[in-house]
Amino acid sequence: MTGRLRLGVNIDHVATIRNARGGDHPDPVRAAEIVAAVGGDGITAHLREDRRHIRDDDLARIQSATDLPLNLEMAATDEMLEIALRHSPHAACIVPERREERTTEGGLDAAGQHNRLAPIVTRLADAGIRVSLFIAPEERQLEAAMRLGAPVVEFHTGEYAHAEGEARAVELRRLSDLAALAVKNGIEPHAGHGLTYENVQPVAAIPQIAELNIGHYLVGEAVFVGLEAAVKRMRDLMDAAR
Repeated sequence: MTGRLRLGVNIDHVATIRNARGGDHPDPVRAAEIVAAVGGDGITAHLREDRRHIRDDDLARIQSATDLPLNLEMAATDEMLEIALRHSPHAACIVPERREERTTEGGLDAAGQHNRLAPIVTRLADAGIRVSLFIAPEERQLEAAMRLGAPVVEFHTGEYAHAEGEARAVELRRLSDLAALAVKNGIEPHAGHGLTYENVQPVAAIPQIAELNIGHYLVGEAVFVGLEAAVKRMRDLMDAAR
């Protein structure tokens, strides 16, 4: 798989800033509109159980504001399944979720939760929603995604992002190998978590990866340079890597 690498921008932390004081500012919908205007390929939003950033009413407003596909990150719960079916986003990425974590700390244990995940994957797929599983780049988890019939996996790149030197090279090879294995088995590989201007290009250069989802870093950079400039620079780095 080659060609233009898609950039999905996670706007959760625009909502985090809004929620710190309540009210409506800054509005994540405005962030979605900016991403659309500067060439982003999709909007990612994680509706958490505790609603710490994106809120329920944000989803419909985001969908109405732009034509970009919405990728809804969601826990494997009955509540989130019903919300996904009601809003019918382009994609639903099933992620692990613990209330006490600050951010998603690792990949979904698709292998250990097959029986829980299988009916959720089926119902989403039957509703025409593209299902993705957010997993560690491990063969066991990829095989589980295959058994579940997920058309997409998103590899958690946290281990790569936090590693240094040879350890990072090892993690990069693992990502590359698993991306190739995914494509070989008919699964589209995406990647995300912890990606920055400094570390994105080696991942972007993996030819099989079709999409990167990046959020926290871009919102942080936007504090200094604006969201438009932050997204444009990431887009340029990704394009240069391909």
